[in-house]
Amino acid sequence: MGRIDVFVAPRPNPALIKIMTIVNRIVMLRGVPGFRDLLPFNRLAGLRGVANVRHIDFPAADEQSLKACCGAGQATFITPNHPEFFTDWMIDKEIVSRVSPLAASWATHGVVNGLGRLMQKFWLANNLIAQIPGNNEAAKAHSVDWALKGHGVLLHPEGGVGWHGGCVGPLLPGAVEMGLEALQRGRETNKDFRAWVAPVVWKLAFTGNVERALARECVYVEKSLKIEGAGGGSLPERVYRIYSTLLTRDERACGLTAEEGASYATRQQSVLATLGLQLAEGTAADAGLDLAELLRRSRRWLREGKADAEEQKRVRKLAETIQRIQRVGPWAFANQTITQEEIAEHLKRIRNDYCKGTLRDTINRFVPQPAGPRCVHIRVPEPLGLHNYDGSVDEALAELRSRMQGAINAVVAGLEASGGFISYPNPFYHR
Repeated sequence: MGRIDVFVAPRPNPALIKIMTIVNRIVMLRGVPGFRDLLPFNRLAGLRGVANVRHIDFPAADEQSLKACCGAGQATFITPNHPEFFTDWMIDKEIVSRVSPLAASWATHGVVNGLGRLMQKFWLANNLIAQIPGNNEAAKAHSVDWALKGHGVLLHPEGGVGWHGGCVGPLLPGAVEMGLEALQRGRETNKDFRAWVAPVVWKLAFTGNVERALARECVYVEKSLKIEGAGGGSLPERVYRIYSTLLTRDERACGLTAEEGASYATRQQSVLATLGLQLAEGTAADAGLDLAELLRRSRRWLREGKADAEEQKRVRKLAETIQRIQRVGPWAFANQTITQEEIAEHLKRIRNDYCKGTLRDTINRFVPQPAGPRCVHIRVPEPLGLHNYDGSVDEALAELRSRMQGAINAVVAGLEASGGFISYPNPFYHR
């Protein structure tokens, strides 16, 4: 088995990449026409499409805009949003197959290097780059080298999957930093060399009413987590009850009791504040630091091994608990209504974060199954030309995030205007 903490350079096999692109379109995304809608065949993920994406809405103008950024004389870092695990790679592969077939893609080290030597060889042949926490310099150097050859490099600037398709989270700086390095190196031999960070967004929407399928998944989660069902409650009320019960368990672990009638957001912040103080104490950090900085310092503290195994275990658990609770972000409380797509995301996030220990849960974590057929709406916001950009890295990230969020908002507004969403009152919303 390949070590997960050592970078191994990809060895792309164009023939294998082409075969996988075809398999991706048929088996992973769209399924097999004639079988994908017929019982019992539509119960087989490979026949109905593992990701069950029936329609791809990728306007020609957007595709051409992205394609124009790729090729000789320029380095391109393609940065999609990251709302859903597994489906992300399927859609990423579809996108790069159209604009830059030999683009390299970043993936978690656990996928590339952690599944045995044979699978490592397979993923490296598919031009995947292992993202190794705390040890990414070799991966970055390879990415810049590859981009300088005129092939794109794709990575998700949000980092891990958030399961929030309507909101772009804070972006990590890797793509911009590598783009600037590529620009500097490219200009050494070509004064007209260009470097781009090309954002891409996609938004999934069900093609019909999937309430019954979502209700079945809700029942599974309730049983798995030993949470009493909400009886005749609506789907969003049941999802809220699950999250509220899980937060109550965290409150009890912290020795807290929520005030009656307190909103979920208020309770969540109280728990996070208590856990933050404990994390600061455990890592000898300033208690006044915000949680993002505390988490960064805790990761460094753990890498440096500054305490015994028991204390490291306690700090690691604290950090993981904070990150888990934070995954229900402000976007969950922002709107008075909630869509079936957002309910599905809540359920998948809960299953990923809390439902563990069975083969079914393990499979769902790696290959989560959607509640029904979907359409993916892909858009390409205006690429950021680093060769014409004088701002800081942080300013570039803010600009990229703004462009990505604007593109998603436009898709959502269009779907809402055409009646493309089924919505309910949002129990997370609180004035």
